This record gives sequence, C-alpha cells and structure tokens, in this order.
Amino acid sequence: MSEQSCAAAWQGLPVISVAGLRADDPARRQEVGATLHEACRDMGFFYCVDHGVPADLIAAVFEQSRQFFALPETSKEALNKNRSTCNRGYEPLRDQTLEPGTPPDLKEGFYIGPEKSLSDPAVVAGRFNQGPNQWPQDMPRFRAVMMEYSAAMTALGEQLMRGIALSLGLAEDYFATFCHDPLTTLRLLHYPPQPAKAPPGQKGAGAHTDFGGLTLLLQDDSGGLQVRAPDGNWLDATPIPGSFVVNLGDMISRWTNNRYRSTLHRVINTSGRERYSVPFFHTGNPDQVVECLPGCLAPGESPLWPPVTVEDHLRTMYDRTYGR
Repeated sequence: MSEQSCAAAWQGLPVISVAGLRADDPARRQEVGATLHEACRDMGFFYCVDHGVPADLIAAVFEQSRQFFALPETSKEALNKNRSTCNRGYEPLRDQTLEPGTPPDLKEGFYIGPEKSLSDPAVVAGRFNQGPNQWPQDMPRFRAVMMEYSAAMTALGEQLMRGIALSLGLAEDYFATFCHDPLTTLRLLHYPPQPAKAPPGQKGAGAHTDFGGLTLLLQDDSGGLQVRAPDGNWLDATPIPGSFVVNLGDMISRWTNNRYRSTLHRVINTSGRERYSVPFFHTGNPDQVVECLPGCLAPGESPLWPPVTVEDHLRTMYDRTYGR
C-alpha cells in the first residue's frame, strides 16, 4: 500500500481510483462500483483520485480564489449575493450558521452556478437558484477559469453518478435524467485562522450534512476538515495532493432510505494560516423527483421520507441554514 493510501486508511476514509469508470471494459466499471458501494454505505466520504481533472486547472482555481479574497472589502461587497436573485456572488464572513446554536461560521465565500441570462425561460419563471452570475471586473481570468473548472467538475459528477448507479446494482445510466441540465454550485471558500480565544462553539464551518447529491471538495494543504465517524469520533480528512474529497448529500440518503450515508462534517482551521477550499455541489436537475429506490427497502419497510423534487428540497435547506 502506498504512503498516501496508508495515511488515508489510518484516518478511516477510503481512497478510490475512479479511472476504471472511464474504461471500455464493463468489468472495470463494475469493480469501481463495488468499491463505491462500501464507501457510501460505511462512511459516505472518500478520496477520489485518478479523476482526470488537469492539475494546471486546479492550480489556476486556487490562484484566482486567493486573488479574489485579497480584494478590498468594497470590491467584494459590490458583488454581495444579496444583490443576486439566485444566490450568486460574495458571501461575507460570518454570514452563514451551519450548526444551530453555535456562533456564525468563520468563513467567507463566493458562489458561482450555471450561467443563465435574465431572458432564459427558467429565470423568467423564477426557478430557484437560476440566473446570471456576478463577476469581479478587475480580474480578467477569473470568469474563464471558473467556468472551465465548473464544466470539468460537472462531467466528473456525472461520471461518479454512473458509478453510484452501478454501486446500487442499477443500470449505469439510471441517474441520467438527474444529471441532465443540473443545478450545480461552485463555491470558493476562505477561512481565516481560528482565533486563540474564539467564542465557544465557533468553527470555520459548523457540523452539517450537505444538501444535494454529491459534493466534490478541493482543499489546500492546511487541513481542518473533520468527518464524523460512525462511532461518534471526528476524523481528520488530511489533504492528499491531487485528490478530491467526495461526500454524499442528503438527497442520496433519501434516495437510498439511509442505506448510503450523508455524514456530518465540519471545518476548524487550526493551521495558523489562511485556508482555501473549493467545494463543487452536483445537485441535479431541479425537476427530478427523489423518492426511495425500490431496491433499498427491506420487506415490510417503509420509506423514511416522502418524495420531493430537487428544487423543493433545496428551498427548504436554504431557508433552514440562512434563516429566511
């Protein structure tokens, strides 16, 4: 076992090569599906390697993110997402509280989604989280880099959903409608160092599960991400160069009647330096109805949740975490 794999195994999070999902041989794709099944059932978190996303694109995303958060406050506030009808743009420090009963999260962010004009039918109809992005005017490469990265991550998300289908014994294209014209969110995050005398309970990101389908997290080398293990302990998701940390969101849990886990996680930046991370949320088609898969019910068992569309689920989750 490689040094990286040993480190990950010690932390309890599996390392999964997804190169086989791109293979012509169905057996290789099935092999990855079987590995995904164990990870999704046991932890709901895994390191994704051999994903094919270019290293130079990843480096460009980090560089543009650092440059954006280094802008003057007035420049960032001019792009405040409160000016957007679709939750796009800058999120100030302490604007979100992910863990009820704790101080606001010690992080600032920037939201980017699929670009849709004000004349797009979905935008005219007032569909949730659909519309134009806000872009910094004094960063000429920012938009192109972020849209290229979003396209690469959307493709990787679709690839992983094919693997999830195989992991459940379903046809490989079972989630094709879910992946068609998906809602996605690229979120740039900046965490200042945790203060030595932080208010009780304050974290970079409070303990939470993610709303949607899959989260594909790019993190720098600062550490700070922790995952709640089944025994209740918090495991450090130590950064592995060249990997994404992938976790399942609440909708996958609903789909599988909790057979697959949507796991609590949090961030506490104790590195003593600035921390940057880039989660990509693959949330799926807004009209997709999420209801328990028949194969995930034992004899006599009932679904834990009623059917819900992706869009309605998202509205509920945003209301809960932003208090509106």
